[in-house]
Amino acid sequence: MGASSLIVLTIAAILFSAGGILAGKLFTKGSTNPQKGEAYECGIPTKTSPWHQFNVGYYLFALLFLIFDVELIFLFPWAVVVKKIGLVALIEIAIFIFVLFMGFLYAHKKGALKWI
Repeated sequence: MGASSLIVLTIAAILFSAGGILAGKLFTKGSTNPQKGEAYECGIPTKTSPWHQFNVGYYLFALLFLIFDVELIFLFPWAVVVKKIGLVALIEIAIFIFVLFMGFLYAHKKGALKWI
């Protein structure tokens, strides 16, 4: 039962994806113009090639922001139930924040937070 269900699910996913792509090709009107190939950066026309390479530090900085931002989402459910759980919740969140802080220190030590 397990393997056959996985095969059916995989086939259904492929057919569903292919059907969506096919419907998009059949029912949309395509047009070509020079502006479609340009990179969109706040409406300002680009002066260099859209394939201009950026410093990898910007990418790392964005990933670190996402990681720490998503981890902050876990603080909201904790804040709702902290009075019910009591001291155990306080200890758990202290450990959680400590681990996050150690990750921040590690990123800082490796130089991932430096712009240049």
